[in-house]
Amino acid sequence: MANRFDQLIEQWDPVLRRAFLNGVSQIRDQVTIKVIADLLERGDIGGAVRTVALNSVSFRALDAAILQAFEAGGVYTTDRIPALREPSGYRLRVQFDVRNLRAEEWLRAHSSTLISRIIEDQRIAIRQHLTAGMEAGQSPRAVALDLVGRVNRTTGRREGGVIGLTASQEEWVRRYAAELADPALLRNALGRSLRDRRFDRSIMKALRDGTPLPADMQARMVTAYRNRALRYRAEVIARTEAMTALHRSQVEAFQQAIDAGQVNEQAVTKVWHSAADKRVRHTHQALHGQSVGFKAEFVSPSGARLAYPGDSSAPASEIIQCRCWMDIKIDFLAGIT
Repeated sequence: MANRFDQLIEQWDPVLRRAFLNGVSQIRDQVTIKVIADLLERGDIGGAVRTVALNSVSFRALDAAILQAFEAGGVYTTDRIPALREPSGYRLRVQFDVRNLRAEEWLRAHSSTLISRIIEDQRIAIRQHLTAGMEAGQSPRAVALDLVGRVNRTTGRREGGVIGLTASQEEWVRRYAAELADPALLRNALGRSLRDRRFDRSIMKALRDGTPLPADMQARMVTAYRNRALRYRAEVIARTEAMTALHRSQVEAFQQAIDAGQVNEQAVTKVWHSAADKRVRHTHQALHGQSVGFKAEFVSPSGARLAYPGDSSAPASEIIQCRCWMDIKIDFLAGIT
């Protein structure tokens, strides 16, 4: 089960990642740099933020990908639940219904909450960037270009923009840029996990020589850092959302089988499995191997309650990039009606 579940994760992770990045690209492509620069010139930061088309339409592909992953997980699970045996001996297999009212309500609420959070955090990150840039005395056009990213002449695509990053990640970028610009702080830049390590030799040479990094090199390094931060965010969203959608669909598939009388709920249990390595959260190490009833919740040592790994109702500290998986078992002596 673990390997097969991992295969589902590996299948849907890149789909969700591309959907998020495509949404970011769509927002970037709609921004008019001159309009942003003109508003900043007039000191209208609020207007500049509103000019960026942050709305759910841009993330429609992410919404659709979550639905598709949910359906794939449900079909996969249903196909492995033993068929219902009629008195006549006929075996009836209940099909997974992604249009089930309960399933649709969860999908609608989950996607809406996720995308609303992404958009709201984008507004905060964009406002922070515009405010910091103007307070630092940068030109309005430079601030606007850093917002959407500059065009890579090789690929023709914009790179290194703020759009797509969280407010926290944009703060990481500002601190990294400050470290590159200040010889007294430069060594700290070597501790940034999202840095492009190809620049490490240049940093070490500057430290040895006691000379500042050239401004154009600093700009390239910050661009590379933003690119890596955006990829990291896409990976976090994709992994977390794939886990959530697939585990939720697993529960929904069994609930539909129970509703149809195919399985006896009292014979169904859920078992938590961790990835069993050093990267596992200590709270999830404690949950490893625990078994609860179908409607029961796993209780983390932190006090958080989770119906399944990746349960979006739990705190972010319990679900972001979780690699655990859940097995749902049936007591075959009593579980098939």
